Amino acid sequence: MGVRHAREYADILKDLTAAVGDIQESYTFFEMEREEWEALHEEDRHEVMEALADDVFFGLGEDPVIKVGQGVIAYNSKFHIIEVSQGDKVTQIIRLI
Repeated sequence: MGVRHAREYADILKDLTAAVGDIQESYTFFEMEREEWEALHEEDRHEVMEALADDVFFGLGEDPVIKVGQGVIAYNSKFHIIEVSQGDKVTQIIRLI
């Protein structure tokens, strides 16, 4: 199926990287412990979040809802958006067109 988009993938990835970086304990998606995460330099943390965003983007093509840390990322194909939520609140919306 895939996530349909008209925006440049690099722009979507940048927005999604920032969004997953704001999710509490997002690093647990890669089965990292807090100590491992905290030991990483800022540049390495960014690379991990970018890899996470990339994995999530392509994963949403198979499963429109993915749990990440204490949040949920959902692909809404009707409105061409990705919603990032924590608790009962949508914290970010990433437009795909």
